[in-house]
Amino acid sequence: MTKRRTSTYGFARTSKLLEGRIRKATETRGFAQTRVLTHWEEIAGHDVAAMARPVDVKYGRGGLGATLTLLTTGANAPLVDMRREEIRSRINAVYGYNAIARIRVTQTAVSGFAEGQVDFQHRTKPKTPAQPPAEVQAKARAVAADVGDDGLRAALERLAANVIAKETRG
Repeated sequence: MTKRRTSTYGFARTSKLLEGRIRKATETRGFAQTRVLTHWEEIAGHDVAAMARPVDVKYGRGGLGATLTLLTTGANAPLVDMRREEIRSRINAVYGYNAIARIRVTQTAVSGFAEGQVDFQHRTKPKTPAQPPAEVQAKARAVAADVGDDGLRAALERLAANVIAKETRG
């Protein structure tokens, strides 16, 4: 039987190095499984993850059915509150049993508490720049006309159009 050689050359994945520390820290906060934290966007969905973050899990005296606390901004709290049952069922699907019985929504300022400093800003796709006027495009095309490479010429035309448009505005 031959021993399988690893191709990591002595390096380990960062997730493996930090797994023990993350588990220890999250268990003190009430998270028995770190997956709720590390895969929050996948579990809750992109739209819910943009509005709320899990901050605490508290188990009752009986030990069954924990309460999950979600941190959100004041404006998003009603939206998150309406989706509590959906979030609870998604999380329980990850655990494999009815681990979360209740969800409590906590409101905070946009910057978050000193402990978390949670960022609730929605991530938007970058906007495509508006087309410059036709005369600016013509000047830019004339500037880059002598360049032989198509990709480089197109990049220089965009650069020249931006410079010319900025000069005409300011």
